Amino acid sequence: MIQPLSNGLYFALLSMLLAGINDVVFKKYSAKERSRGMYVLGIGLTWALLQLLWMQVEGLQFHAEVTTVTYGLLAGALLTVSNLFLIEGLTHIHVSLGSTVYRLNTIGVVILSFLVLSEPVGTFKVAGIVLGIIAVLMMYGGGHASGTVDKSALFFWLVICASFFRALYGVVSKIGLSAQADAQSMLLLIALCWVVGGAFYARMVEKRLVVTGKKIVYSLLSGFLVFGIVNFLMSGLKIAQASIVIPIANMSFIVALLVSLVLKIEVLTIRKSIAAGLAVFSILLLLNA
Repeated sequence: MIQPLSNGLYFALLSMLLAGINDVVFKKYSAKERSRGMYVLGIGLTWALLQLLWMQVEGLQFHAEVTTVTYGLLAGALLTVSNLFLIEGLTHIHVSLGSTVYRLNTIGVVILSFLVLSEPVGTFKVAGIVLGIIAVLMMYGGGHASGTVDKSALFFWLVICASFFRALYGVVSKIGLSAQADAQSMLLLIALCWVVGGAFYARMVEKRLVVTGKKIVYSLLSGFLVFGIVNFLMSGLKIAQASIVIPIANMSFIVALLVSLVLKIEVLTIRKSIAAGLAVFSILLLLNA
């Protein structure tokens, strides 16, 4: 029993590191007026090519049975919407706030895991949920970017929606794996959903399909990061409980905060420090309950 758990923790930590870095890349991209849809399209295309290459190297075949295709497309749609909302939300809020709110989808995962996967919820997990909510409220109070409060509040709620869809993605992925869906084929389908979803968003919502050098560079960078994030997370979910692997991976907001401080994207305040500490404690309670 010890070995599968340790492997799951290892994969979760790697996913955490890459996710924190990628949140900062998302923030840097959204800091200027660029197409979010084209960015997601580029990330998906990079990820899909890497996924195909990985499957080729490992000698893996694409599985087109109903279970894999169904859960792959559903998870892909949820993750595509989630990241579009996150990138849009980071336009007007600090990366520390956006990353913390987004990664506290742990709360949603724990609740959904209880309702759908019948994983236990006890006193410590309830306490973790409460602390997580307090952490978000504290971070929000001290994490406004420039602009009006109303605009900040709008994008804050957009990131909350992103967090909810991210929680659904995690649980759907776990259900799919439990139903014997092929993990690598699911990831390829999810990446392709980013391509289609990004193109749709760029064409129908933003009404601009323009390719630039900056978009290509950002797409390649995030594409490599996302490939690592989801593959490490999927590997962890295959051998450990969703309510264990996902909370650890979701501590990436600490990495995002540290990177943003080093790059001088934002400054550290006492309020942010306390909020980050509460968020960590919240996840630890959810993890160890």
